[in-house]
Amino acid sequence: QVQLVESGGGLVQAGGSLRLSCAASGRTFSRYTMGWFRQAPGKEREFVAAISWSGGSTNYADSVKGRFTVSGDNAKNTVWLQMNSLKPEDTAAYYCAARLGLRPHSTPDEYTLWGQGTQVTVSS
Repeated sequence: QVQLVESGGGLVQAGGSLRLSCAASGRTFSRYTMGWFRQAPGKEREFVAAISWSGGSTNYADSVKGRFTVSGDNAKNTVWLQMNSLKPEDTAAYYCAARLGLRPHSTPDEYTLWGQGTQVTVSS
């Protein structure tokens, strides 16, 4: 069974940091791109960051560049999203997603596998 399981969400004060993890299982992900998306209440799901598992190409939303870093470990089938200098507007449910292919696309429809999400709340 293919699974993406996120963890690491929580409540943090503005300016703080969190690291989200996404553990992938059930298949070989070496030819996949892994993405992070987020969705706040009443808003559409939006792209945050992505990394191609093979080659390490990355892509970031402008709103998180310089604050968030996406990384992955092939051997552990795990992807991380390090989030620094968090702002209240970063508050959302964060989702890990996977797509077959090596280009770190930013469109949610490009991704076929999704985790259940983890909540990040940033207080002011």
